[in-house]
Amino acid sequence: MNFTFTASVWEWRGPAPYHFVSVPVEIAQEIKELASAVTYGWGMIPVAGKIGNTSFTTSLWAKNGTYAVPLKDSVRKAEGISLDDTVSVELTLRFR
Repeated sequence: MNFTFTASVWEWRGPAPYHFVSVPVEIAQEIKELASAVTYGWGMIPVAGKIGNTSFTTSLWAKNGTYAVPLKDSVRKAEGISLDDTVSVELTLRFR
């Protein structure tokens, strides 16, 4: 299952800063319906992603009624992504 959306980059300041984009609620509902077939526990959903020319793998985090997509430093650096930028994200659920 593939999804494409545009979202703003936000930061969570925990022990180390992390950058994310939030999946739009409409897409999150579709993902939630498929979650039991792809989750590996704790509600984490493995995905393959692409921003610009950079492909990556990660897991979606359930947050505030949607999912957060973690943006690795390597992806942000390769694509010149900064806090509050708007990015276009392609996601593909990775089935077990």
